Amino acid sequence: MEPSVTPGSTKNAAYLYTQQGAYKHEDLDALRTLSRADGDVLWVMLSDPELEDIQRVCADLSISEYVQQSMQEKHRRPKLISLEQEGFVAVITLELKSKRPVFSEMQLVIGRNLLITICKGQDLPHEQLHERLSSLTGAALRGSDYLAFEWLDLVMDHYVQALDVLEVAVEAMEQRLLLHGFQRSDVQGIYRLRRDLLRIEMVIAPLAEICRRMARLNSSFVEPSNQAYFAEVSDRASRVTELIHALRDALAFAFEGGQMLEQMKQTDTGRKLAAWAAILAVPTAIAGIYGMNFKFMPELEWTFGYPMVLTGMASLCGFLYYRFKKAGWL
Repeated sequence: MEPSVTPGSTKNAAYLYTQQGAYKHEDLDALRTLSRADGDVLWVMLSDPELEDIQRVCADLSISEYVQQSMQEKHRRPKLISLEQEGFVAVITLELKSKRPVFSEMQLVIGRNLLITICKGQDLPHEQLHERLSSLTGAALRGSDYLAFEWLDLVMDHYVQALDVLEVAVEAMEQRLLLHGFQRSDVQGIYRLRRDLLRIEMVIAPLAEICRRMARLNSSFVEPSNQAYFAEVSDRASRVTELIHALRDALAFAFEGGQMLEQMKQTDTGRKLAAWAAILAVPTAIAGIYGMNFKFMPELEWTFGYPMVLTGMASLCGFLYYRFKKAGWL
């Protein structure tokens, strides 16, 4: 028996899953003449394929023209096409670069004992998935829909990993706002994070409904025994969507809390300025009176007039400072 082959760097490849293992076919031209037993499952992987590659694979595997047209299109949202003999699922994959989301597309064509995956833009690291399926006894007997579930579950794993990174970024933003207050860069960072989370939600939320539909479909490409797997992916997508809502709410609360702290700082500063203005108004008023240069001012000829005025100024200012300090304005 030929041993299993782990995927390498081949752009396009085909794998035949049996109860004994998985075999790699680098030449897609052999698909038309490839012999398969009734229980064998064929997985064809295409990475950024040319139009000719898609057309050749579809012709060799008898894919319907409607699904073939969908494979050639570019989808910005998850999509499900359910036909009598085959199904088409388009999902949006996620990768973080410098903590910014980068979206790509992955397509799944699910037929009877047939799975075609097309990665456009970003190739998911599928080596561990292939090795696990190769060592799984009876993986082929579970059908191509089970392999499709494994791929969707892998996509969800990448969603969770990306959100773990964004969750750390949100917590750091919260601490920075609450400890150091608002900066211009912080406001820009909050807007950017909330916008990124919204974009991620828009590509994940529809996936929950798609997997829920696949869990209820009465079709030839989703076996009743495997429908529960797609329900599990739907639950994961729903939980990820809830996590996104929680992160967006946390940013909103942090922004509101930062605004309240900023308002409190401004109020405190205004009180201090008002208190010092009141204190300084006393010597200003007294000095203004004595600066009017009237000829007949008794205190001008009095020996203790000058020290008395200074003492009065200091006493009134000290009294006002004490009262403002006690009131918490200084």
